[in-house]
Amino acid sequence: MSPVSHLPPLVVEVTRGDRLESRHEVDVAIVDADGRLVRAHGDAHREVMPRSACKPVQALPLVTTGAADAFSLGSVELALACASHDGEPGHVSAVRAWLDRLGLDAGALACGSHLPMHAGSAADMVEAGDTPDQTHNNCSGKHVGFLTVLRHLDLPLDGYLDPSHPLQADHVTPALAEACRVDLASQVPGIDGCGIPVWSVPLDGLAGAWAGLGSAAAGTPATRLLDAMRAEPFHVAGSDRTCTRIIRAASGSAVVKTGAEGVFCAALPASGLGLGLKVRDGARRAADAAVLHLLTDLGCLPDNGPELLRNRAGTIVGQVRVA
Repeated sequence: MSPVSHLPPLVVEVTRGDRLESRHEVDVAIVDADGRLVRAHGDAHREVMPRSACKPVQALPLVTTGAADAFSLGSVELALACASHDGEPGHVSAVRAWLDRLGLDAGALACGSHLPMHAGSAADMVEAGDTPDQTHNNCSGKHVGFLTVLRHLDLPLDGYLDPSHPLQADHVTPALAEACRVDLASQVPGIDGCGIPVWSVPLDGLAGAWAGLGSAAAGTPATRLLDAMRAEPFHVAGSDRTCTRIIRAASGSAVVKTGAEGVFCAALPASGLGLGLKVRDGARRAADAAVLHLLTDLGCLPDNGPELLRNRAGTIVGQVRVA
């Protein structure tokens, strides 16, 4: 894929019958292990907020500081640190067990609480009259990872989401800046859904961060995290989630992570490529369709055709496809 292929934005179409009902445009950057852009759809240099698609980068300090080894974390915990989990019982119990090892409870997590994203688990809680706590939050694994670093480095737990807190200022933000090859010193961050600082980075820089994750040498912090995601795809997302399905189907050829507002990223370890995409209108369905299309095109997934849309009676009424 050299020289660089500059292509129009990917277009994801939603059809109903033989008619086009909706249309989404997608910017894409594919970058090699040296940070060089090798393929672009639309504006590969546009600024994006990675949201949860940068969680494996934010989890790097968990390993680089020695905290993961100090608390004997395994693949489940490392995958959860990179996860946007669905709040299924298996996710919640693993997060709570990890907190127990730190001598903490859900009250130490500053991420807030919500019902599980997994519809069945949410319905079971409502039926039982149970109230969700912070461990049900889809970002709770990342936050327990942050607390683990704090415990290991003997840093204060209070205010750990503030951009000026040593955790963020000395560990998490520098890891993101280095991985994306961007200077964040003059930027004022936004606030993500779980309360952490969220920074704007170039799309090709984000793709480069994922290329770096996928091309890291064996045994390095990045490889340990990606190996955990490969080993524990359920703990990365959940039973019905695109991330989990892709990691399982790719059989090691791709590790992926979605982010809110139509962001999706992937590392392709065999080729050293990293992929980042952003749907211009933020539609998740278009991000899912686009990443499946691109990973199929790159040889990581079999071609299973477009997603078929069904009505409540099960009748096929349309599809979501890349034009």
